[in-house]
Amino acid sequence: MRWTLTEDQELFQESFKGWLERFAPADRVRSWLEAGDPTPFERRFVEEGWFTVGTAEENGGQGGGLVELTLAAEELGRAVAPSSAWLAAVLAAPFLSGKPELAASSLEDGEFAVLALSADRPLDADGQTGEYVLAGDRARRFLVPDGDRVLLAEASAVPRKLLDRSRSVADLVVEPGEVVLSEGGQVLRRQAALRAAVLVAADSLGAAERMLGLAVEYSKQRHQFGVPIGSFQAVKHAAATMLVDVEAARSLVYYAAASVEAGHEDAVLHAAAAKAQVCAAGERVADSALTVHGAIGYTWEHDLQLFYKRAKLNNRLFGGPSVWNERLAAALPLVPVA
Repeated sequence: MRWTLTEDQELFQESFKGWLERFAPADRVRSWLEAGDPTPFERRFVEEGWFTVGTAEENGGQGGGLVELTLAAEELGRAVAPSSAWLAAVLAAPFLSGKPELAASSLEDGEFAVLALSADRPLDADGQTGEYVLAGDRARRFLVPDGDRVLLAEASAVPRKLLDRSRSVADLVVEPGEVVLSEGGQVLRRQAALRAAVLVAADSLGAAERMLGLAVEYSKQRHQFGVPIGSFQAVKHAAATMLVDVEAARSLVYYAAASVEAGHEDAVLHAAAAKAQVCAAGERVADSALTVHGAIGYTWEHDLQLFYKRAKLNNRLFGGPSVWNERLAAALPLVPVA
């Protein structure tokens, strides 16, 4: 499969990046995180139409698909913007595709639905519970997979604290709900797991690229022995390694998004590789960027700590590298021992 971004997709990414730079600069993001209330961002996100990009028009969205969502996830990670509500709603949207009126109403005024499934393992994993539900504290409606059926229910949420304040999770106490999908729930869960893998990987890509930029900028400003630390061979090597990780991640994420969207026969392999490799690379970039910054990178006053925590959570969100590497290995044909 050969694929590149279209002109429209590149234009969308540039437009969204520009919007985030204007409305979600670092100081404003900090104010939302310190207050523990991302409502101002979420409200504006909905009002200006970004919330529904990637959702089918018949379901109240603006069209587009997983590639557009991937580009959006990358920019949200680069801006370390509050994104739990958006990501959870995006993953739940296909479960309402057979109910256009319900799907459209769930996007109005931020009254979105989320999957009442744990965010600490893949969405199609067995034994899912209502613990650590992404945006469980932000949602108004909850979709509960029950075998091959999907129920629409109400729930009370108990928020849990995360070191990464740009996302939120909650434990749910779910009330009995009505059936909104009588069959096909298992297939949708498998598809949701792949979409989650790609989108979290894209978020890590955006965060990693921003951390690389912060590290390079700091290496030019910080002086030791009368010269910028960026002139030291060890720092140059660290920056080069981070750059390789970022550029390799970009190719993998975009390709995986196109593969899952197109229903490619190897989509599972591509999504698993993206989640395992890109999120692990994001964590490596975070550690290297922190090493370049030294102790100042740990402090709340420096922006690096925001991206560092974001990358660390992404590495575990919807399953860590070991989980997805096992899926990758399971999907590959066995090679007989000679």
